[in-house]
This record gives sequence, structure tokens and C-alpha cells, in this order.
Amino acid sequence: MTAARGRLGRLTDAVLGGARAARDKARELRDEFRTSDEPERALVAPLVPDQELRYVGLAPVRTPETHRAGSQFADRVGTEVAEALDPRALFGLLNIANPVAWVEAVLTPVRIAAGVLLLPGKAAAVAAGLPETAGDQPERPAPPQPAEPREPLPLTPEQEAFRTLFRLSRYRPLADQLAEIAYRRRYVFSGDLATLAGSLLLFLERYTGTPLAVTDTHLLLLRMGRRPDEGRPDRRRPQVLWSVERRRIARIDSEGGSRLMQFPSTVVFDDGSWIRIVNPATRDDQSRFLAAVRDVPGDRPTP
Repeated sequence: MTAARGRLGRLTDAVLGGARAARDKARELRDEFRTSDEPERALVAPLVPDQELRYVGLAPVRTPETHRAGSQFADRVGTEVAEALDPRALFGLLNIANPVAWVEAVLTPVRIAAGVLLLPGKAAAVAAGLPETAGDQPERPAPPQPAEPREPLPLTPEQEAFRTLFRLSRYRPLADQLAEIAYRRRYVFSGDLATLAGSLLLFLERYTGTPLAVTDTHLLLLRMGRRPDEGRPDRRRPQVLWSVERRRIARIDSEGGSRLMQFPSTVVFDDGSWIRIVNPATRDDQSRFLAAVRDVPGDRPTP
């Protein structure tokens, strides 16, 4: 009986030991898949040959629908105007005195920050690019649209490239469409598209599945797509959509994770603009991001 119990105990220990080893190995592989950014680093490094790549996000960044500073802006508008989205009213709410000059001002940070050569062919190629990742962001209901004229409005080549890049209508004034974007997203950024935060917002508005990357000199927004399932070939071809020098970042205020492991951060630029973004990622991924921007001032979550 004693010998039988001994054999049973050894068998139980062997089974439990094997189960623990299998569990630990599965956890190791799962954690490596979810938290290591080495595959992404290998893909992105050739895009920044003269920079030290410190972080590549494993999940797309998003702009949440609320921000504590946004309430001050929202208090100024009525429900009817918000629903109607009348461009003339929006220009006043957004403090846009000259819509034509404002459109030209919006082009500037996109031209500088994104490094996009605003020629129609180049913009069309970037706009086509890789297929966007479905389901990364919930579909937002389209704002009410006035009837479009039958003939496209005249645009300069640069304006046409800008319109193509952000898939704006060629039948409605750019100012009207940009005012609608600025108003719809007023809760999550400082409210002026003609800023660094505004240019970043335009790309977040236009593209889905866009992770952040951090180098020793720049903050970048990538178009890359999700990592393929294990065992499948990685055919991603990342693109740099937007970049800004780190010296232009005044501070990054990050919060601890909320439900579903969402880590909000508010990025403030030296032109006074700010944007609140959310990275739905693991704590390890957030820790790597915070380590990559440790020399940038700002509030950090307590460990």
C-alpha cells in the first residue's frame, strides 16, 4: 500500500510538474508575443536610419471622446448647433476669423510634421498605401452633409493633394470639412487644427491601426497594421505618417491603466496645443513607452 501511494504521489508530482512547465512555457510565449516589440523594431528601424529606436507600440493609439478640458469648450455651444454642424456657426465656435487663411495654416503643420510632399501623385500613393485594419476604431456616425454641387470646386495642386491624403470631398469647401473635424473632436485636443496637435489629430482621424514610435530625437505615428498570428508570415510594410522632433514636445502626462488596460496620455507641444490619446496595451508596453520618454517632463502614474 505504501509503495502504491508512493508511485501515485510521484505520478501526481510528475503530472503537476509537467502541467506547470507547460503553463509557464505558454505564458512565456504569450507574454513574448504580446509585449516584445522586437519584430516591430526590425520593420521600423530602416525607416529611421539615423535615429535610435527606443519604442514601437504594439497597439494602435486612439483619441477618446472626452477630456476634462473639453467641457470648457462644450459649454459654449448649444445642442441644435452641435447637431446641425453649420460651418458658419462652427467657424465662430472655433474662433476662425478667416476660413481661407485657416486652411492654409492647417496645411503647414501637416507639411512640416508629416514630411509629406504635397503633390497629388504622392498624396494619392500615401492615401492608398496598405489596407487599414478593420475594427480598430468604432465607426462614427457621419455628420449631416449639405447637398454637394455637381462640379468639383477649384483647388490648387497642394490643396488637391491635401484633400486626397485625408479623403475629403472635392465638392465641398475644405474649410467646411476641416471645421467639422475640429468640432467633432473638440473634446480630445486643444481645438485648433492649425497646430502640431491638430496635424496629429488629422492623421488619427484619417487612419486606423496607427501605433506610436519613439526614437532619441522624434515622436512618430506609424501605419503598420497588427502583428499576424503566430506561424503566419509577417508581410507588414510600415510607413511613417507623421513625426515631430522631441524638442517640440513640452510634456507628456500619463495616467494609470483604466478598464480593459487602456492607458491615456496627454501630449502637450511647444506651440501650446495638446492632444489626449489612449493606448490599449499591456502594462509592460506602457512601461516601455514611459521609459522611452523619461526625459520628457510630465506626470507619470505611480508604480
